[in-house]
Amino acid sequence: MHSIKPTSKPFLLLLRLSRRLWVRVALMAFLAILASVSAMLLDDLIPTFLRERFTPDAVMPVLTILASGMLAVSTFSLNVMVTAHNAAASQATPRAHRILLADTTTQTVLATFIGAFVYALSAIILFKAKLHAPGASVVVMGYTVVVLVLVILAILRWIDHLSDLGSMDATLRAAEAEARSSLLQTRKFPAFGAIPLTSDTVIPTGATPLCAPCSGYLQFIDVHQADKTLKSTGAYAYITLAPGRFVLEGQQLGHVSGLPEGKLESIRNCLTFGQHRTFEQDAGFGLLVLSEIASRALSPGINDPGTAIDVIARQEKLLWEWAHTSPPEEPPQFANIFLPELTASDLIENAFSSTARDGASVIEVGCRLQHALHSLSQCSISGMADATEKMSSYALAHADTALLTDADKNRLQKAAAPDGGFSPSL
Repeated sequence: MHSIKPTSKPFLLLLRLSRRLWVRVALMAFLAILASVSAMLLDDLIPTFLRERFTPDAVMPVLTILASGMLAVSTFSLNVMVTAHNAAASQATPRAHRILLADTTTQTVLATFIGAFVYALSAIILFKAKLHAPGASVVVMGYTVVVLVLVILAILRWIDHLSDLGSMDATLRAAEAEARSSLLQTRKFPAFGAIPLTSDTVIPTGATPLCAPCSGYLQFIDVHQADKTLKSTGAYAYITLAPGRFVLEGQQLGHVSGLPEGKLESIRNCLTFGQHRTFEQDAGFGLLVLSEIASRALSPGINDPGTAIDVIARQEKLLWEWAHTSPPEEPPQFANIFLPELTASDLIENAFSSTARDGASVIEVGCRLQHALHSLSQCSISGMADATEKMSSYALAHADTALLTDADKNRLQKAAAPDGGFSPSL
């Protein structure tokens, strides 16, 4: 999926706009109309022998077939996309629907189909209105050949993409890719390049409270612009809530110290709020989406422990990569901002708590979870061993009430201590 991460609020808005389906479709449609209109401007450059060979009567049947064919293909493709996305939302999690909507392959293919339809239709209208000069048909034929090549390539790409569109494997891959991108960005840039806010951080007395301008999820913090504003005045910002937290209008987000009166609004403008959690700076959200897929798979209506085990493996791999990615050695880039740092405890909670609860009655899921927690406990990152031990005890406590036989309980106990050194008791 998308590996590009926004670095400023304007870039964030532009990136989100580029991921909307209608933007690519509108761009292709605009280019199609531009190509049809430009044919009139190139009329004087066409040699006579080409005008005689490619007349409007030779071009019109091709344009008619292209227009009618692309209308049908576009309608069919949109129906397939909606059906696949709804299937993914019902089988995996509704949050997966928003990931699939940003699929660039689907967007590009649909934009090509609809753009080809708009091109053919606009060219037909210009010919019927006699706005095209006789030589323009040569240019239109050239454009039409290019459009046909693009359509054929798009169809081949679409056929390959349809093989797993909306499938559980494709949904898991997309969610894993988003989670990996956010996790590694957070690891490489702790606290998004600001100074980590810890329990030892002292907020100056008399600092001005920073309150939320509206209710919603804190999605993005433009640390570049905020630090620029703070540096110009010698002020400091202490933001206590990380992206992904839901806040109410007027709720306190942190404090600002030393900022002149009237500049506080400029700091608020660096914060982006929305109705949903997003992946740009919310590293734990990807793990949470994967855990929701596991919980849905463990529901009585689906009863698919295999998918839950697959999710645990993916989360284990993601957390292992996160823990073994070296943090930067240079000092924080934004020295005037203090932000909370992502902790191992938060990630383990987001990844495994719901699976530990909902998969407590399935011995295969419980054993796989204990093996994953044991492997992650070997990571040297601060807090990981304690977090995995607490999660293991939490899972075992649920399993003690959910498992029906002593044999399964003993088996799970052994899985929790494969080497004899990691054995929280029931």
